[in-house]
Amino acid sequence: IMDPIISVLELVGVLISAGAWLCSLATTLMSSWLTLSNLLVTETLGVGLWETCVLNQQGTLECRPYDSLLGLRPEIKLARILMCTALGVGMLGLLLAIPSLHLVNGCRQQLEDVSCKRALKATSGALWLVAGILGLIPVSYIAHVTVEQFFDESVPDMVPRWEFGDALFCGWTAGVLHLAAGMLLLISCFYVQKLNSNRPVDVPPVLTKLEPDSMRTRSEYV
Repeated sequence: IMDPIISVLELVGVLISAGAWLCSLATTLMSSWLTLSNLLVTETLGVGLWETCVLNQQGTLECRPYDSLLGLRPEIKLARILMCTALGVGMLGLLLAIPSLHLVNGCRQQLEDVSCKRALKATSGALWLVAGILGLIPVSYIAHVTVEQFFDESVPDMVPRWEFGDALFCGWTAGVLHLAAGMLLLISCFYVQKLNSNRPVDVPPVLTKLEPDSMRTRSEYV
């Protein structure tokens, strides 16, 4: 019988991973990685991975995609690659985690089935850790570059400076959730292995048969 704690860890990990993947998708599509609100009093400029948007005072949002890759900033190019890779790795881990749940085909408790589920679960947990790291790198790097440019003393104070957008905070949330989901699955794997190691091994009794000659010899002595 499977411990209910393992099922809870698996289910919570999958739900957290699904939320983390949605946050990563929103981070990739959002056009507010960086914001510039001091350009004009009535306008706010937002920069994303795929387009730039301008929000005016009337609430009208006008977006324009980038014309070419050559004019993009290096950190934007890096963020595109890493975020798309994080989305692919996170989705692969989610697809591997669903059949590894003990709630799926829970009536089967063969040794081969349990070991296969544990291998799938460990793989999906490792993939989620990788997805979390890949998602945290671009948002942290862009935040680091933005902070350096914001406190650059060589730039006059009257020049507008870029600030953090909502996409950065969404990306940090997605990365942390992916790491948490991966840790939950790996902890459940270690817990299953510990239970299996502490479980006594059932040894079938061995039936011994007496030879007819020995039975005859005993009867003669009697």
